[in-house]
Amino acid sequence: MSTDASAAIVHTLRERFGDKLHCEQPTLTGMPVVWVRRDAIVEVLDALRRLPEPFEMLYDLTAVDERMRGHRDGLPAADYTVAYQLLSVSGNRDIMLKVALDERDLSLPTVIAVYPNADWYEREVWDMFGIEFAGHPNLRRILMPPTWNGHPLRKDHHARATEFDPYTLTVEGQDKEQGALRFVPEEWGMQRERDGAEFMFLNLGPNHPSAHGAFRIVLQLDGEEIIDCVPDIGYHHRGAEKMGERQSWHSFIPYTDRIDYVGGVMNNLPYVLAVEKLAGIQVTDRAATVRVMMSELFRITSHLLFLGTYLQDLGAMSPVFFTFTDRQKAYHVIEAITGFRMHPAWFRIGGLMQDLPQGWDRLMQEFVDWMPARLREYERAMMENSVVRDRTRHVAAFDTANALAWGVTGPNLRATGCDFDLRKKRPYSGYENFDFEVPLGHNGDAFDRGQLRIEEMRQSLRIIQQCINHMPAGDFKADHPLTTPPPRERMLEHIETLITHFLQVSWGPVLPANESLQMVEAAKGINSYYLTSDGSTMSYRTRIRTPSFPHLQQIPALMRGGFVPDLIAHLGSIDFVMADVDR
Repeated sequence: MSTDASAAIVHTLRERFGDKLHCEQPTLTGMPVVWVRRDAIVEVLDALRRLPEPFEMLYDLTAVDERMRGHRDGLPAADYTVAYQLLSVSGNRDIMLKVALDERDLSLPTVIAVYPNADWYEREVWDMFGIEFAGHPNLRRILMPPTWNGHPLRKDHHARATEFDPYTLTVEGQDKEQGALRFVPEEWGMQRERDGAEFMFLNLGPNHPSAHGAFRIVLQLDGEEIIDCVPDIGYHHRGAEKMGERQSWHSFIPYTDRIDYVGGVMNNLPYVLAVEKLAGIQVTDRAATVRVMMSELFRITSHLLFLGTYLQDLGAMSPVFFTFTDRQKAYHVIEAITGFRMHPAWFRIGGLMQDLPQGWDRLMQEFVDWMPARLREYERAMMENSVVRDRTRHVAAFDTANALAWGVTGPNLRATGCDFDLRKKRPYSGYENFDFEVPLGHNGDAFDRGQLRIEEMRQSLRIIQQCINHMPAGDFKADHPLTTPPPRERMLEHIETLITHFLQVSWGPVLPANESLQMVEAAKGINSYYLTSDGSTMSYRTRIRTPSFPHLQQIPALMRGGFVPDLIAHLGSIDFVMADVDR
């Protein structure tokens, strides 16, 4: 966002709210960061929601345990901070509001009345930090088991399994855990019967093919009709954000590949870009172009997996074998360039792990030449199939306003006709230098979500072709002291570079104290890293905002009154993986 636009928003808020605002915090997030009094947060959020160019989306809501943070000069006293990041699609801008809390009074008013998707985010903050939200209709754990003790993202909570007492599970303990998972309809405002007839309560998942992972939805059914449903995402735990606090800036890169585990290096990109903002690194044109090329290649592999499983959910058995064949061709190229397949961890702070190998352009060109005919065949065999059309057209449809209210981004948002793609609206890593189009849908239904991803693969091929034709010469790493690790050739020639290499790989680079944030247009939607540095070799707080989390939260609002087969089609069409949901 431009400096003038940021100043205008802050000025508008100060004119209206005066001393209800504490201060504006300078950061490297690229947006105004304003501290707000706790009793004014709902009022300020509502005002921003009603501007002429409104902040239609609560993009993220998270918290920070400030108790061990050393660099807080000029900021309000706080043991904990709750941060609200808002996104304006109409104005193409962001703002972050922060509220300071004392550990003796960890309570805030809920903002669900302003932004309905705050529901899950407030539950997450309660689960991870123990911060209560007064007025929340069902403030309970969302990621951790109901019987868990403590709040994992507090600084005084254990980070390693070896820090806990040895784990044992008795028969009595197993019964207790199972009992805690028992679904009680009344706790969710559901009735057990209507007009003397009982509803059926059915578990879909967590072990069901269409659940796409350890994901459970409890359905309240009247025959085949879904009266209501409750998604349960608390079966998948890896603690990626907690691990970000004990890994160096460099050694955390492999963990990012596994957030959306089919996104590969596209997951590296927002992280390394956010770190490079903290470090003040500008990568070379060659490194930026290679990053774009490999990200788009992984977009294609992700969409191919989506397409095969999407059709499989609809009952077609053959397509997944064809899409996996094409993914294998893509992985042949990826492995030749990076040495790995699904999780290369190939991007580095300041550039790439290594330069492109000889012959890379021939392999890439062969793949680019192969795919167009295959995509047309997919359209003919799948999207033009009458059964697929009957199962997906006008099914699970939603409009742009609904999508923004629930935090939906990426292809699922653009399927409603909303032209918002960060590669065009806020170009990063040199995307402004590429000629491509942003495919849009019209109906926002399950069919459009499938068709749009085929079009996106065509545009990715178009971008990759331009990378092949116009790959810049030059270094694959930036000439900067914090580039990690520094180029090996210089390490072998200069003792200073050898020392730097040793320190940065063993301990990690030391980054200046500040905050940075980078959003990218990933395969499933907008993915971002919000990093807090306290002037150390590792992150003080690593916040990972993923698209699958809000996409699953939207399911009940969308599926009430629908039918079970429509839910299966919708689950296949939104393209999620559970690793993209957990924290």
